[in-house]
Amino acid sequence: MKQVTELVGDPAAVQTPRVLQFLTRSRIMGVGWSAMRIWLGVMWIQAGVAKLWGAENPAFLHNNGAGVAGFAAHGAAAYSWWGSFLHAFVVPNSGWIGVFVSVAEFLVGIGLAIGFLTPAAALGGLILNFTYMMSGTASVNAFYMLFAVVILATWRTSGMIGVDGFVTGYLQRHREARGATSRRHGLTGIVRHAQAA
Repeated sequence: MKQVTELVGDPAAVQTPRVLQFLTRSRIMGVGWSAMRIWLGVMWIQAGVAKLWGAENPAFLHNNGAGVAGFAAHGAAAYSWWGSFLHAFVVPNSGWIGVFVSVAEFLVGIGLAIGFLTPAAALGGLILNFTYMMSGTASVNAFYMLFAVVILATWRTSGMIGVDGFVTGYLQRHREARGATSRRHGLTGIVRHAQAA
């Protein structure tokens, strides 16, 4: 029997369309994706600040996470099994979940805004939005999820203007300098070996 790759082809040999390469790897598009990332980060920071220090603070950090418990108990869950999870797990643990959500939103926002660990921050935001959508809140969550997916798909360039971009640039320059030094030492060694012979 033939191997599966002979029947369907080798995925590693599939060429990425030029349009997709431009959208995901060009510096020009990187500016746009970075702007999208920064905007989404600021939105997450605002949500986190409201829960940590603002008007939503009593419902999340105090009163045993009353906001989380109320939302989980009375929200319209997308599926019955999710509703069971909300009632059986989230409501009894609403105190620490409220703290976790508040801190997570703030950290996701900081990560996205400054471009630090961009894929991880976007994935964290996507997971938070997913749980909110599953719990019955449409609001801006679908829009934020779309942005998070775009940021994840363009991770090479969406973090370009930020900490990730500076770290990547430093590592690339350091690797190139080290490679040039090794090549230079390699040529010197060959020349010395040839002269000795």
